[in-house]
Amino acid sequence: MPATLLTPLYPLLFVLLWSTGFIGAKFGLPHTEPLTFLLIRYLWVIGLMLPVVFLTRAPWPQDKKQWLHIGISGLLVHATYLGGVFTAIGKGLPAGATALIVGLQPVITGFIAAPWLGEKVQAKQWLGLVLGLVGTWLVVSHKAVGIAAVTLTQVLPAIIALLGITLGTLYQKKYCPRFDLRTGVILQFFPSAVVTGLLVWLTETAHVEWVAEFMLALAWLVLVLSFGAITLLNLLIRSGSAVNVASLFYLTPSVTALIAWVMFGEVLTLWGIAGMLIAAAGVYLARR
Repeated sequence: MPATLLTPLYPLLFVLLWSTGFIGAKFGLPHTEPLTFLLIRYLWVIGLMLPVVFLTRAPWPQDKKQWLHIGISGLLVHATYLGGVFTAIGKGLPAGATALIVGLQPVITGFIAAPWLGEKVQAKQWLGLVLGLVGTWLVVSHKAVGIAAVTLTQVLPAIIALLGITLGTLYQKKYCPRFDLRTGVILQFFPSAVVTGLLVWLTETAHVEWVAEFMLALAWLVLVLSFGAITLLNLLIRSGSAVNVASLFYLTPSVTALIAWVMFGEVLTLWGIAGMLIAAAGVYLARR
């Protein structure tokens, strides 16, 4: 099927794949530490993509500055965002609280997009961003139990993750919106692996229980998230405005809640369902 026919489905596919990230975390984190898990994930991505790059003779950026820009975007989107989220959850921050903090990304993007990228955010888009945030709160509020008792040590990694995904998508949109997706994977994940490896050496034991559950979780994160969802995110960044892309993240808590309800029997409240509808309406307005 021609790519042009699939293009309208990219946002929906991205939200669906991105929302399954919690599956890998749920099954993988009990068997290793957060940053160790991510380091193994990055190394597997690089190891699998390198043969593809050489066999297909994928082009590397000709401008060396692009190498730097792509690497920085990878550090922000992968090492900073994922490292922050996994560390926050590993330190005991409730999943709902983590989602709420990171859920501020579309609003912050709206404020930064105009001065940094010259994108004008219209009034109806602001309304959509606000509705999306309200909907996200309704979806995850029942999972944020104990949020008043969290410590700075727990919250700080989530704030760092918020800054990473916000600045990372904006930085990529401004400095390197287009690059070959095969070599781009290497350039994005290699610096993330180096920085994460250093942090593992300084702060973790690097112990891993190589059980079937961990291996399946790792395979899911590598194949579905790192290859599937990240490829779609790169395509969306190059083709849409910063606010359009950022608003999609409002849908991930809703889809995650639905997956958790189907797969694990987690509670789906009426307020949560209302929040899903409000968040979807917000994203619709923001993307118009």
